[in-house]
Amino acid sequence: MASAIDLGPCAREAERVPSRPVPDIVLAPGIAAFLAVADARSFVRAGKVLGLSQSGVSRAIARLEERVRVRLFQRTARAVVLTEEGRRFHDRIAPLMAEIDEAANEAATATAQATGLLRVVVDPLVARVFFEPRLAALLGPHPELSLDLVVRSHLGDLVGEGFDAAVRFGAPPPSSLVVRKLLDTRVVTCASREYLARRGRPTHPRQIAEHDCILFRDNASGRPLEWVFQRGKEIIPVAARGRVTVNESSMGFAAAAAGLGIAQPLEIEMKRRLDLDLVPILERWSDESYPLYLYLPRRNPPARVQALLAFLTGG
Repeated sequence: MASAIDLGPCAREAERVPSRPVPDIVLAPGIAAFLAVADARSFVRAGKVLGLSQSGVSRAIARLEERVRVRLFQRTARAVVLTEEGRRFHDRIAPLMAEIDEAANEAATATAQATGLLRVVVDPLVARVFFEPRLAALLGPHPELSLDLVVRSHLGDLVGEGFDAAVRFGAPPPSSLVVRKLLDTRVVTCASREYLARRGRPTHPRQIAEHDCILFRDNASGRPLEWVFQRGKEIIPVAARGRVTVNESSMGFAAAAAGLGIAQPLEIEMKRRLDLDLVPILERWSDESYPLYLYLPRRNPPARVQALLAFLTGG
């Protein structure tokens, strides 16, 4: 009987190196089709998104269902909906695909130059805090980038109006936009020295009801924002009252500086108004925060939007 042939040390070394898993040629295209159909609830609409025919999408789904050995969709005359197994499958893979998309986008934009016109809509406070003092920090590193900055109180239709992004303070309303929280800033309570000398300094949130307050109108609801004081997990809402109501924070600062009442500005802007000599009060009850969000019309933004994100986050 013939002896085994020794192929040498290279072959023996290869035997010791574990092989990488072979990619499943059914899963990759099938998952793309699966996610598209789950979002569109239609093979026809999913095909338009993927650039495939309806039959091409159907074949990809059929091969995937054969591969995972469960039925993923319930097909009816009116719609295509996920089965219970399909829903669980979707819940597992959707976050993974989002991470893959993000990794691919980071790789694609790592060396890309920010060029062209960047169209951004921001609220007035964002304009004052981020853009007025630091506009050169956005455009300076990108000589081929131009900026169209629209300042307004409402979000509007980013997609219909052709905006690349929006930046706004406050909780995001329900929408199909991609939303990313950039930061939280504390809500501070303050008043002028003259007001405190005249009316006294409150030592507990409930004493605010005995004082004049500068109220801030929420542009979305048209009503003044509620006053809330927070210390750790303890939260005390207060029925604030006053003779002055504004919808723009610079007017609120002006009213507080004139001694017309107690105000609740955001700390991120308060730090820029040290010229007004406003005195913080109830500092032990200042754990309430207010968020800043970036809104995008799509998940994988171009390099010019990545430049905006780096500018806003200090990256």
